[in-house]
Amino acid sequence: MGILSSPETGYLGIDMGSSGVKIVELTKVGDQAKLLSYGFSENLTPDAEVKWRNDNDKIAELIVKTIAQAGMKATSVVASLPAYSVFSSIINLIDIDKEKIDQAVEWETKKVLPVPIEDVVLEWRLIESRLENNRELLKIFVIAAPRVLVTKYQDIFKKAKLKLINLESETFSLIRALMGRDKTTIMIAEFGATTTNVSIIERGIPFLNRSIEIGGDNLSKILAQKMSISLEEAEQLKFDLGISAIDSADSQISETIQESLSPLVNEIKYLIGLYQGRGDKKVEKLILTGGSALISNLANYLSRILNMNVIVGDSWSHISYPLELKPLLTEISPRLSVAAGLALDRFE
Repeated sequence: MGILSSPETGYLGIDMGSSGVKIVELTKVGDQAKLLSYGFSENLTPDAEVKWRNDNDKIAELIVKTIAQAGMKATSVVASLPAYSVFSSIINLIDIDKEKIDQAVEWETKKVLPVPIEDVVLEWRLIESRLENNRELLKIFVIAAPRVLVTKYQDIFKKAKLKLINLESETFSLIRALMGRDKTTIMIAEFGATTTNVSIIERGIPFLNRSIEIGGDNLSKILAQKMSISLEEAEQLKFDLGISAIDSADSQISETIQESLSPLVNEIKYLIGLYQGRGDKKVEKLILTGGSALISNLANYLSRILNMNVIVGDSWSHISYPLELKPLLTEISPRLSVAAGLALDRFE
C-alpha cells in the first residue's frame, strides 16, 4: 500500500520471500534516507507458492502489481538472495601481492566451496589486515551465489522492466537495517513463515549462520491441530496470546508453543555456546525480526530462558518518516526488515 505521496523517486529494496514479495521505496533527503512507500504481497497458499516461485513471469507480475498498488515510482532495484542459497566463509591469506589477491581469493575459496567455482558468482571483502611474525595476514570474507540463481533474478527484473543494480544476501540486509554501523557482537534471528535464519554478527560480518526449519506457519499448524481449530483462528491466537500463555497452569497453548519453539531455542543456545567457546567472546544481545517476531511476549520469553537481552528489531531506525505513522510502521517493521535493508544499500 502506498503511504506517502511524493514526486521524488529513489530506490526499491525487494525481498522475495517464501510466501510473496515485500518492497520498500526510499529516497535521499540531505544525508538521510526517507521512506516514500512500502508494499507487500504475502500469505500465498502452498500450491500457489510453488507455482509462482518457479515461474519467472509470475514473479515479475507479482512485483509489478505490488509496485503499482503502492504507487511507487522508482525503477532501480536492490534485491535479496535467500540466506540458505548463499555460501559464505572467512579465509586467511598471508603475504599476498595486492595485484594477485583476486586469484588468491578464488584459489582458497575453491578449497572450501561445496560446488565448482565456475557455478557461482564470487565476491569478497577485506575484514582485517595485521602483521603476524613480520608477515601480513589478511582476513577475508567471501560470499558465493549460484550463477543460475543470479541469472534467474536478472531475468525476473528484466521482465518486470526494472533495473537490477545489486543482489545481496538477506543477512547483510538485516545487518544494515537493524544494526547500522554498530560493531558489537549481536545475534539476529529472522523468524519467518517457514524457516528461521540465525546469524551471529561480529564487526558487521556474519561469522556463524544456521537456517532452521521452524517458522510461524509451523506453529500455527500445530496449534490448529492440537486445539481442533481453524488455521486462521490458530494464527490469531498465536499473536494474541503467544508466549504469555506459557505461564498459565496446565495450558494446552503453553505446552504447544513451548514444545514448538524448543528446537529453535536449543539451536540458538548451541550457536551462542559455539561462538563464546572460541575464547574471550560474548554475544551482547539477540535481535528478533521476521513476520513472527511480534508473537506476544516472545522477546521477553527468550530473554528469560537465554539469560540475555532480546529485542524486536526496528527496521526504520535509520530511515526518516512522519511520526504519525510510527504505530503502523512498528507493527509491520519485522516483516519489512530485509526490504528496508536492501533499499538502504544505496545510502551507505
